[in-house]
Amino acid sequence: MRTSPLVLAAVLAATLPAAAGACSGDAWVDSRLVEINDYGMHNQGPFVDEIVTNYGAPRPVVVELLGTRHWSPGDVYYACAFAHSINRPCAEVADRYERNRAGGWGFVMGSYNVGYTSPQFVTFRGGFVNTYGRWGHPIVLGRNEHVVWQRGSIHGHVPQGHAYGYWEHHGHGHDHDHGHGDHDGDEHGHGHGHGHDKKHEPR
Repeated sequence: MRTSPLVLAAVLAATLPAAAGACSGDAWVDSRLVEINDYGMHNQGPFVDEIVTNYGAPRPVVVELLGTRHWSPGDVYYACAFAHSINRPCAEVADRYERNRAGGWGFVMGSYNVGYTSPQFVTFRGGFVNTYGRWGHPIVLGRNEHVVWQRGSIHGHVPQGHAYGYWEHHGHGHDHDHGHGDHDGDEHGHGHGHGHDKKHEPR
């Protein structure tokens, strides 16, 4: 049975935190989780549909995580998208994370013997590109950019390409590794440097 977007929106507005946990240990992924959290807060129906349709999570599980268990959309996305990449149930991964939140998502990855260069994590990262494309904002894997989603579509689907626009951050600087043994700092680190932001108008 599909949960009414009106009901889900009311539950989320009353219970969800303002930001995702964003503690994966991968800077690019963390940035995407914050943006996905923002999207899910304002476009709950399309967000739930994305997790259910494209990551195979049962709708009741997604609704329970967002509502009863007060999870942020960013964490729900991580649990279900990561579960899909390792062929495990979303509920199982979510329970494992909830039992050790202090360890963050890095702990969950390690508990499944998944590293930052493993095929499963590569697949997981690529899923962000696919999700953003379906939400009308194509992005490039590993590239620093900031997406701002359209507001005012809480109860319905956002038309593809209709958003505030996004900003690519250009500059010359250095990436920082997070200290994980098999984590590629060049790919996943923060980019800092001197440059100019280029504003892209909505498509």
